[in-house]
Amino acid sequence: MSSSTNSAKERVQDLHCQIESGEYDIPKFDNRDLIVREDIMERAKELARLITTSEEVSLYQKAEKLIQRHDRVQGLIAQIKKKQKELVAFQTTFKNQQMVDKIEQEISTLQDELDEMPVVQQFQQSQTDVNYLLQSIVSVIRETVAEKLDLEAAERAEAPEQCD
Repeated sequence: MSSSTNSAKERVQDLHCQIESGEYDIPKFDNRDLIVREDIMERAKELARLITTSEEVSLYQKAEKLIQRHDRVQGLIAQIKKKQKELVAFQTTFKNQQMVDKIEQEISTLQDELDEMPVVQQFQQSQTDVNYLLQSIVSVIRETVAEKLDLEAAERAEAPEQCD
């Protein structure tokens, strides 16, 4: 083994002994008080900038603009919101189940029409793609950290148990 590996193992062993003997207190952090290292935050911001330049995000932004400018889509969304308010009123204020059922059916019909529009399907697909990209990145980070922690745990397990 290299001297740097031995040195790292020795430092881990020394720290382990200090903790066992009570000479070293492991700091405890409340999530609200935890301060993330500045270099980590800078890398996270750099990663965020890279993500915003990805093709997935670009397609999402274009699809979102199309949705916002599409009169029929905006009209359907407005109708659905209006029907949802009516639904709440008939459920809570008027307690009229027949009207609740009727309005739910109207909302469903409007939603189906909205969902069948190609521009909406494109927007929904772009949302799915961006979410997949983000979940993939989080998974890679989680797996990499877990792998590193497993390696460190294995090294600690190999360290001698005796403290001087």
